Amino acid sequence: MATPQSVEYPQNYGIHDSLQMVWVLKGNSLTAVPFTNNVKPVRLDLVTCRHTESHDAGKGNLVYLGIKGQNLCLCCAEVEGQPTLQLEEKQIMEMYNNNKAQKPFLFICSTEGSTSAFESASYPGWFIASSKMVGQPIILTKERGKNYNTNFYMEPEN
Repeated sequence: MATPQSVEYPQNYGIHDSLQMVWVLKGNSLTAVPFTNNVKPVRLDLVTCRHTESHDAGKGNLVYLGIKGQNLCLCCAEVEGQPTLQLEEKQIMEMYNNNKAQKPFLFICSTEGSTSAFESASYPGWFIASSKMVGQPIILTKERGKNYNTNFYMEPEN
């Protein structure tokens, strides 16, 4: 197996769902709102994990996700018995350069048509999701395609 090429910086993406809802930072959480000129959506930092020993490559790429310019990374933790999406103060490149994979911060990024889905590496079957209702937080769900959007359009920064 080829060793992944080392990178110095994360890739940067704009993200939205099929309803043109973008992610915005409100306090220490992410919320989905319709895109307008008055909205400042977050841009996602994305970097592939270098430690893929226990990962099934057929499922997608193991990635770390962060908020550009914020030193905040997305992670999964159990809260009251339920997997929950959280933002933690971490530098994405420190995790990338760490000698060990930081599993709570890892997501399996799979391409589905022209969209991407992000499954928690810590909680298989749980996906990052936006509600179909405006102003709701970005969460983890195992109900794909029902009340939540789990597929996102990723637009690379020029």
